[in-house]
Amino acid sequence: MGRTARFPRPESTALATQAIHGRSLGPRRGPVAPPIIQSSTYRFADSADAVRYARGDDSVYVYTRYHNPTVREVEERLALMVGAERALVFSSGMAAISAAVLAVARTGDTLISTPGLYGGTYRFFRDILPRYGIAVRYVSPANLAALPRLVDRSVRAVYLETPTNPTLDLVDLRAVVQATRRAEKKAGHRIVIMADNTFATVVNQNPLRFGVDVLLESCTKYLGGHSDLVGGMVAASEEFIRLAHTQLKYFGGCTDPFAAFLLARSLATFEVRVQRQNRNAMELAHFLERHGRVRRVLYPGLPSHPHHALARAQMRGSGGDGYGGMLTIEVPGGARGAVRVVDSLRVAVNAMSLGGVETLVSIPVYSSHVQMTREELRRHGVTPGMIRISVGLESVEDLKGDFDQALRRRTR
Repeated sequence: MGRTARFPRPESTALATQAIHGRSLGPRRGPVAPPIIQSSTYRFADSADAVRYARGDDSVYVYTRYHNPTVREVEERLALMVGAERALVFSSGMAAISAAVLAVARTGDTLISTPGLYGGTYRFFRDILPRYGIAVRYVSPANLAALPRLVDRSVRAVYLETPTNPTLDLVDLRAVVQATRRAEKKAGHRIVIMADNTFATVVNQNPLRFGVDVLLESCTKYLGGHSDLVGGMVAASEEFIRLAHTQLKYFGGCTDPFAAFLLARSLATFEVRVQRQNRNAMELAHFLERHGRVRRVLYPGLPSHPHHALARAQMRGSGGDGYGGMLTIEVPGGARGAVRVVDSLRVAVNAMSLGGVETLVSIPVYSSHVQMTREELRRHGVTPGMIRISVGLESVEDLKGDFDQALRRRTR
């Protein structure tokens, strides 16, 4: 008899292999693409299945708001990719964020956050959490030594986003984790650290490896990558995922099986897409930094970026790769100047999202950071003349030519 073939453990395979195959290694019968289980409810073999579910066995499928085989397939891939015990997929990024926060915070509790946040997250903190009696305190990333002074027994979580939207500032993950762990004795309990990793993705940065407890990401963006699905992800320990899953069940933020199928399809090209976007963004950032009609370029891969040294240490920046596909420019003329540039672009698309195969541009004061006061915009570092660019997969020469003609046309 021949020797039985040995296959690598899924945890030991590389990111691209995990994204494509998940845990399905080795010979087996069945479809190559995961099937779409478009069913709201599931048959029991007999009532023993119902008893098992009632006793807490979540491998028993009951109802798609609770769990679904197509959704679980993509959740298992995502957990494997980021090195988490489990992952949950939600109907949107905001559904994931709100579920994660409400999994640990209740009336009378406090959240500590860095101020540079996606506008939807900030408005959730500003407008919705106070209705639940949950307070938010902000700490500057430049003064993380002050974080323990903000901690008392009410603090349940620390929240951060890095790189930030849209200024591409970085938050020192190691410093946040160290400061939070020092403060836990004062709090008298474990403080959960959450990080939104949407701009970087696990290709460039993995907060869990720095000691962060909960990784959050908008699946709408790079994970989906084709501007055709909306979703969100939470990856963490089994214990935390159980808490977040309760929020998913009762607030109803479950994703649709077809959206999960699209996400599984997108993961097959995830790494190569992001690597190409990294390269395009780096080249476009250098081009725009030299352009006479751009005031400044914010991109962590540029030596001119105020957090470039941290980006080199924390992101996987080497040889021109690893700093993400997002950059922001500021043009003269404030919001009117930004509008004139954006409306003159012919290859880049004026749309309010990011992470897709096409290059998308938006003006933060009219999109992600709308409905903010001048003081709030100042605290976020957002100016009227900013244009956020999500660099796609087009020819970078075509992109450079497009931005060049739009910037030159602005002053004619």
